[in-house]
Amino acid sequence: MAIGSKDRLPRTDTPPIQFVRFGEKVLTSGITEHKIEGVRVRVYNPAKTVVDLFRYRRSAGKRYRKSPGLNLALEGLREALRQRQATPAEIARYANEAGTWKVVQPYLEAMTTNA
Repeated sequence: MAIGSKDRLPRTDTPPIQFVRFGEKVLTSGITEHKIEGVRVRVYNPAKTVVDLFRYRRSAGKRYRKSPGLNLALEGLREALRQRQATPAEIARYANEAGTWKVVQPYLEAMTTNA
């Protein structure tokens, strides 16, 4: 779960939640709102989620032994593009904002280049 860089860390035992600190600009970009059973829920859009997978590719691999971080990020990128849930331009924009463009760029170009 994403929290601000200066936010107090919530205490919770159940369910187990991993908290990640984001700077203000990264924390507030790419949010969409949905109403679920009358409750307003804010979630990140698919393009932002893909970029976050690349940002935390190293720590994700350590946390989830069966899902290596880079493989998870690549699968997210592939599926977001295949299902047309995110455009290459959206992914590039969020990658630039988050400072991960140099990591994302070769994979994005490889998946979007016509052979």
